[in-house]
Order: sequence, then C-alpha cells, then structure tokens
Amino acid sequence: MKEYGYVRVGAMVNKLSLANPIKNAEEIIKQIKEAVKLNTSIVTTPELSLTGYTCGDLFLQDQLLEDSKKALQKVLEETKELDIISILGMPIKQDNQLFNCAVVIQKGKILGIVPKTYIPNYQEFYEARWFSSSKDLKNNEIEILGQNVPITTNLLFQDKTLTDITFGIDICEDLWTVTPPSNNHTLAGATIIFNLSSSNELIGKQEYRKSLVSSQSARTISAYIYASSGVMESTSDVLFGGASMIYENGSKLAENKRFEIESNIITADIDVLKLANDRRKNRSYMNMAQKLEYNTIKIEVFDTIKELQREYKEYPFVPSNELERSRRCEEIIEIQSSALARRLIQLGNPKCIIGMSGGLDSTLAYLVIVKAFEKLKRNTKDIIGITMPGFGTTGRTYQNAVDLVKEYGATLKEISIKEASLLHMKDIGLPENDRSITYENIQARERTQILMDVANMEGGLVIGTGDLSELALGWCTYNGDHMSMYAVNTSIPKTLVRYLVAWVADTTDGKKKEVLKDILDTPISPELLPPDEAGNILQKTESSIGPYVLHDFFLYHFLRYGATPKKIYMLAKHTFKNSFSKEEIKKWLKVFIRRFFTQQFKRNCIPDGVKVGSISLSPRGDLRMPSDASYEAWLKELEEIKDE
Repeated sequence: MKEYGYVRVGAMVNKLSLANPIKNAEEIIKQIKEAVKLNTSIVTTPELSLTGYTCGDLFLQDQLLEDSKKALQKVLEETKELDIISILGMPIKQDNQLFNCAVVIQKGKILGIVPKTYIPNYQEFYEARWFSSSKDLKNNEIEILGQNVPITTNLLFQDKTLTDITFGIDICEDLWTVTPPSNNHTLAGATIIFNLSSSNELIGKQEYRKSLVSSQSARTISAYIYASSGVMESTSDVLFGGASMIYENGSKLAENKRFEIESNIITADIDVLKLANDRRKNRSYMNMAQKLEYNTIKIEVFDTIKELQREYKEYPFVPSNELERSRRCEEIIEIQSSALARRLIQLGNPKCIIGMSGGLDSTLAYLVIVKAFEKLKRNTKDIIGITMPGFGTTGRTYQNAVDLVKEYGATLKEISIKEASLLHMKDIGLPENDRSITYENIQARERTQILMDVANMEGGLVIGTGDLSELALGWCTYNGDHMSMYAVNTSIPKTLVRYLVAWVADTTDGKKKEVLKDILDTPISPELLPPDEAGNILQKTESSIGPYVLHDFFLYHFLRYGATPKKIYMLAKHTFKNSFSKEEIKKWLKVFIRRFFTQQFKRNCIPDGVKVGSISLSPRGDLRMPSDASYEAWLKELEEIKDE
C-alpha cells in the first residue's frame, strides 16, 4: 500500500508506573510489539512516557534520569528486530539543562531527538521549574548511549523512497500556542505530525482538545497523531484521561476511549499522496513559508499494510449521516437558488424557461427555480415549464412532467418535437428507421432550439438542467442539452441529484410528494429511443456508459485528489467489493478515462453555473484542461495492472 501513498500510524497510551522507567519500558515494549501485530509503521507514546509527566522534583534526581537512559536502552535492544519506528517521551540532559523530549528510534538506533518548545507555567502546570525550552539549546547534537544524535526542534524524518512520508513532532503545549512548531514543520515538508502529550481532564476540555487537533490538521493539510498520558499518571490534583486521536486534514480517522486503566493503541492509514496533492493545489499554502534551516533524517518506513483498514464512501459527494445529509441538501439548494435569484435580478427579473422531461435533473432544476422565485417574491406563473414529447417519451415521464409544473403553479407548455424532427431527418437524408446517434441528437437539439426561441418570445432565460456527472462524461448533445443561458445543476453529481430531490420530497406533502417520489423511482434515461411494446423506457443511460455510482466515485478521486488510475482502481475494488466485480470496475474506469479526456471540448464552452462543492468542471474556475490531451498513459497504467 505504500506505493499508493499509505502509511499506518499509531497512538499508544501505555499503562504507567510513575517514576519507574524500567517498568514503563517493559510495558512500552509490549505495546510496540502489539503495534507491529497491527501492521503499524510508526507509533508514538505520550509525553514523558518513560518516566511519567507528574514526577515533579524527582526530575532533579540523577537516579530518575539515569534510569530513563537505561529504560531507553532496554527499548532499543528489545525492538531492534522490529520493522517499526517508535517515538518515546523522556527527559534528556543537554547543555547543563533538562529538556522534555521526543526520542525517535528504529531497529536499535536513535534517529533523532526533538525537545519541547513551549513550556507551560500557569494554573496547574509548572513545568518550567524543571525543563528548559528548545530555544535555550546551545548544541544541536548529543551523545547518548554511545550514539551521536541530532537534537533540535527543526528536525524532520523522511522516507528514502516515498519522500511525501515525512513527519515532524510537537510536544503537548506546542499545539496550544498561537504558532505551533508544526506550522513550520509542515511548511518544510512534513505531511504527518506526532504530538506526545500530557493533557489533564477538565469538564469540556476534550471537545476543545479535539477541535485543536482537527483544526491544526486542517490548517496545515497534514495528518495529526495525538497521544496523551493515561489514568495511571496522577491523582494528586488532576486526572489524565489518556486521550488519543488521529486526524487527517481535519477529518477524524480514529479515536480511543478515554479513562482506560490498561494500555491501548489506535491506528489509522494516512494517505500522504492525497495530502501532498491538496497542498500543491492550494497556491496559498507556501506563501507564508519562512526560510528555516531543517535537518532531515532519512529513514526507512516499512510497507506494513496488507489491506486498508480505512473505509471510503461509495457516494463521496453524499454525507452518510442522515442529519448532516439533510443540512447539506438544504444548503445546496440555497446556494443554487440564491445564485439564480442574483442572476435574475441582474437581468431585470426575466421569466425562466425550462424543459421538463420528468427526469431527476430537470426536476431538480425546476425546484431550484421555484425556490429562487420564492426568494424574489415572484409569481411562479413566470416559470414556463415546457414538455416536449419525442419518439422515446413514455406516458409515465410525460405525466410526471405535466403534474410537476401544475402543482407548483407554473405555466405549462406542450410542444411535440416529432414532426419537426422527422422533417429535419428528411432534409438531411436520414432514413426514418435510423436509430444512430444522429437520430438521438436531432431530438436533443430540436428541444434546445424550442427553449431558446420561446425564451426570445417571452423575454426569458433558459435554465440548464445538465449535471456534473454528465459533463464529466460528455453525456450531453453538443449545442443541444449541453447549452442553456444559466445552468443551476452544473456542479451537482448525478448521485447527489437524487438525494436533493428526495430531500425536497420529504419536506413536502400531497400531490407534490407523490409526483416527486415517482420521479425518484423512474430509471435514468434521455428517452431518445422509442420505448418497448409495453410503453416502458427502453434506453437506460447506465447500461450504455456504466453506473453513475462508479463514475462519481472515479470523478471524485481523480479530480479532488489527483489519484492515478491504478490507485482509483484499488480504492474502487476495496469500496465496491460487494457490489461490482474487478472486471466491471476496470471496464467502466476505462470508459470514464476515455470519455473524460475526449469530451473536454464540450466543457470548454459551458454556460455560467454556480459551484456548490469542492469539484467543478467550469473552464472559468476549476478545470483548465486542453481538449487535445492524450489519455494513453492513464489507460496504459490501468491495462498493466495484474490482478491476483
């Protein structure tokens, strides 16, 4: 999994024996071995995990400091055969001072030592009584246990083969300051930050602590691994709960249960390539970078992951939590309708013209128009919904289109395209029994011409209904349904369209609800080919181009994170293992790649449309892509994959 950018990290809370480094070393060794069983590549312990954080004036005793070194030696000896990097907390003497440090070890070697920068000395904390800040260091190298080791805050650890696996270290209070050291670590290249902490428990503190970790992870576009001292630390004046958590770019991947007596470990798979891609896209990220001197230690991060333990959503554009999904749907429709309302104000409040097919896309666009009219306190009679029956129109979709227009009080027009399409076919010499793409596109362009001409007659604005997924695949007729005067669905993927319509259905009642529910149950189709003998839809889009659930998944990971075809294929296999075969996934991914590259010419001239999510295909904002780009390398990588 390392080739895909994944590294499994862990946060360990060891059961502590206060001021007993040797016993703590034995427990830490047990937990490091447990971390190895969990296929962890890098694991951290809490702050001062070899001694305990609350030793007080015992930190001034040589016995404790010498025992700490012996404990470190013990850990080094007993983990030297293990394929794992461990980060231990302990006090270190240097320059006639004592420092609260993180010691990074692997295979019997000390790779580097990072001292704490911000030393708390307020309320229940009086750490400055014993420890100095990293700012007081005079020498950046130390000899310890016969090894010459760098000791500095400006220390990064970077994998030899995948350099995006680079980590730095904060220690407890460092995170709670205005400018944590990890700000600079990440600007210098760290994609992962480990925080060794001793954070006591107070009412409400856990939520604030989580918000700190989440926001620091998001602000620095990094993974943040946090491990804090546990219950066995102290009961003198404060209690430590042993909070540990792992966040990636603001999102929680793992969190432990606090207040456990025994040792515990959490792990998560970090995607460093995703983080690196986000940083490259964010052109503001490096604007504040200072020219700091960093010592980078080359390390070997072992590829330990056999199978990803993190899950990916089948519907990445759709929140899985019902309450969050409801909030998101409401916000999206507010964005769409507010944008349209603003455009209507700009144009002097013209009428809105929309083609009503009885399908999901036109339904959503229509509902957005209705919402915009509500905002503007306008009569919905100025919404002109036009149903344009063609050769493939079924009674079901026709009736739903008619009912929907009437139920919201809009103006209904019915204009058949059959006669005009037949005449055009005759004019260009296309046989009546032809069922080619020309036959289909004649109908799509006839409908667009009608909408544009009615808009001229009525002084109106044609509202486009096409969605993000159709634009990605080029599943639209050039200068047909591809064109409008304003496109409200342009950044809504097909899988989300359904949920938005469903949300409106759930918030209404009566005949409106009934019609919307039936539209939701109707197969996706452009209805450009005649129905079967029973009058049912024969032309089903997903039979031709593949399942939209797959294409939206491909699109999300391709554009949002710049994932390679090989990685997208791996993620899709992992995510849809119970839904699609490997052969099906590869087949439709090839279709996605070909269509995405070859259909850019359509996206280069799409009308204005509001962006609602992180992905948009607008050539004016989000996607600057040449129409002549070759997709050969993308397909080649996919074809070279040898499945086991």
